[in-house]
Amino acid sequence: MWRWGGKSQHLIVKTIKAKTNPETKKLFWFLFAGSRGSDSRIRIMSILRKRPGNTNQLSTVLGMDYKCIQHHIKNLEENNLVKHVGKKYARTYLVSVFFEANESVFDEIVIKLEKRIGNNCA
Repeated sequence: MWRWGGKSQHLIVKTIKAKTNPETKKLFWFLFAGSRGSDSRIRIMSILRKRPGNTNQLSTVLGMDYKCIQHHIKNLEENNLVKHVGKKYARTYLVSVFFEANESVFDEIVIKLEKRIGNNCA
C-alpha cells in the first residue's frame, strides 16, 4: 500500500504462478530496478496499465518533463513493453502483449522495491 494524492491505494497483484523466462526477468529487473530512471519507468507503466495515454498526458499526470517521458517511452518501446497507435502528436501508448504476459514479474519487482524502501525508512 502507498499514499498518493492523500488517498491510500493498493497495488493489485496477479497471483498466477506461471514460469517466466529468466531473460525476461533480467530485462524487467534491469529496466525497473537496476538502472537510472527506473522509478520513472515504473510510474509510467503503472499509469499505462490503467489506461492508454499520449506523451503530453503522461507528462501532466506524472508531473514530469515531456522530453523525459519521451526518453523513457522510447526505452520501453525498444524493449517491447509498450506499443503505440497513431502518428506524431496523436500517438497514444499502451502496454504491449509481452508486458501483459509478464505483469507478475513487474508486480514482484514493485513489491520488493516498496519493502526495501519501507525497511530503509524505519
